[in-house]
Amino acid sequence: MKLNGKVIVITGAGGGIGRQLVVQALDEGASVAAVDINPDALEATQLAAGKHADRLSLHTANITDRHAVCGLPEAVKAAHGKIDAIINNAGIIQPFIPFAELDYETIQRVMNINIYGMMYMTRAFLPYIGESAEGYIANVSSMGGFLPVPGQALYGASKAAVKLLTEALRSELINTNIHVSVIMPGGVATDITKNSGVEASSNATEENSSNYKMTTPEEAAAIILSGIKKNKPRILVGKDAKFMDFLSRLAPVKASQYITKMMASLVEQRGGNEGLKTAGCLGKDK
Repeated sequence: MKLNGKVIVITGAGGGIGRQLVVQALDEGASVAAVDINPDALEATQLAAGKHADRLSLHTANITDRHAVCGLPEAVKAAHGKIDAIINNAGIIQPFIPFAELDYETIQRVMNINIYGMMYMTRAFLPYIGESAEGYIANVSSMGGFLPVPGQALYGASKAAVKLLTEALRSELINTNIHVSVIMPGGVATDITKNSGVEASSNATEENSSNYKMTTPEEAAAIILSGIKKNKPRILVGKDAKFMDFLSRLAPVKASQYITKMMASLVEQRGGNEGLKTAGCLGKDK
C-alpha cells in the first residue's frame, strides 16, 4: 500500500514506536489521526510532526472504553474526509513477576488494553476502511506472542491472541480490498516499562539491555511502514525477533531455554513453590 495520500489511524501515538510511526507516515505523504490516552503526549507528537502537522489530527481516547471508541471513526472522518488504514500499536507490558503473583487488577488492565482495545478499534473502523479503494489493518503483536517469556506470561498470552486474531482476520478479508499485517517487534528501546506502570531494577534493566542492542523506535517504525508498503502479512522487527522466530521454529524447547536465561536478571527467581502462595481462586486483590 502506498502511504502517500492515505489517512492512517495510529494508536499509542503519544510516544515510542507510535510517535515515530506518526512522524514517518507524515513524511511519506500520509495524513494521520493520532490516538492516545495522554493528551500531553499527543501534543508532544504534534510538535515532533513539525511542518507536516497540518495533516495530523489528535484524538484523546481510552481504547478500552468501547463506547468512546465507537465515536472515533466519525471524528477522524470529519477531520480527514476518509479512513484508509489503522495501525493498532497501543499496548502495555506486565510487571516482571511470575503469573502466579499477578493481581487481578493488573491481569484485567493488560488484557483490556492489549486485546479488547485492539478489537474495539478494529471493529469500529473496519466498515470505514472497507470503503477505501485499498484499506489496511496492521496490529502490533510481539516476539513474546510466539515465544514464551518468563515474567511476561500474561503479556505474551495477550500478544499471542493479537497474532492469531490478526491472522484469522487476514483470512476472512482475503477477498476484500483490505490488507492485514501482524507486527512482531523484539526488544525496542521505548518507555513502555514506565508507561505500563511497571518497575524493574535499574541494574537488571541495564544488564538485560547490554546482552544485545535493542532496536530504536525510529528503526522499528521504518521497518513497520516498509512492511506495510509491501503488504507483508508478517512483519518481524529487529534482529532478535528474526533470530528467535527462526530458533523457535527449529528448536522450540531450546528457544524457550535461551529466552529464560536472557530474562533471568529481570525476573526474581524463587525456589520451590514459594511463589505459588499468592495464587489460587482469589489471588492478590491489590
